[in-house]
Amino acid sequence: MFLTTLIDTKSLSSHVGDPGFVIVDCRYTLDDEGWGEREYRTRHIPGAAYAHLGHDLAGTKTGTNGRHPLPDADSLRRTFSRLGISDGVQVVAYDQDTGIYASRLWWLLRWFGHDAVAVLDGGFAKWMSESRPTSSGDEAPAAREFGGGPREDWTMNADQVAAIAGTPGWRVVDARAPERYLGTTEPIDKVAGHIPGAANHFYKWNLNDDGTFRSPEDIRAKVHDAVGAVAPSHLVSYCGSGVTACHNLLALEHAGLPGAKLYPGSWSEWSSDPSRPVEKP
Repeated sequence: MFLTTLIDTKSLSSHVGDPGFVIVDCRYTLDDEGWGEREYRTRHIPGAAYAHLGHDLAGTKTGTNGRHPLPDADSLRRTFSRLGISDGVQVVAYDQDTGIYASRLWWLLRWFGHDAVAVLDGGFAKWMSESRPTSSGDEAPAAREFGGGPREDWTMNADQVAAIAGTPGWRVVDARAPERYLGTTEPIDKVAGHIPGAANHFYKWNLNDDGTFRSPEDIRAKVHDAVGAVAPSHLVSYCGSGVTACHNLLALEHAGLPGAKLYPGSWSEWSSDPSRPVEKP
């Protein structure tokens, strides 16, 4: 049976070297875009390939489409093929700890019809805390042919979000920290605030203190506190650039609340157009 949400370190350790598994290192930081790749070459889970958020898991920026726009379909297929992903392969994505970058790869693969993908719970930090084996240098899995395509109803663009924001039965959910949602600070984008009518469910509320995911019951309770009794299929997740929003989508799946959509452009796209409304308490 394929894994579609999370995998623990013990389970993954038993599949290192398994030809039916593809392991992808997604470590990254916003303030040093080369950090993750350097860390990967120094030490990584044996057999893992590296995927860079800006180069592999995001597309070309135009200045109005957000900081991490979705890659075009052909580019994404080439990336997945290079990583050795095809039908019947179990993918495991990991990053440094919380899963915010690994969840981007998790969502992209599922968006393209590859459901057999899981995020390593606790990431590389948990792997290292348990003194598990590592490798160094570059590793390149054998390329495979990836033939999936996007599920068009999994995303909403800015106009669609504007049409449903604040309407009964729908809820836009902001994954950013409360102070960014409230507009009291904005360290990255030029405009502070949030999409009118949006609720706030900070992605870190999905996690325990050690960076592993909370129980499905805990997450369901926290999501209900944020959005009320809205059907998961009528939730639209966004953040600053469409990355941590995927963490909330993973948490919803883990909690048994599937079907929420992603607004890929997120706040960085929304706030780039001065004609779009901005809400601050």
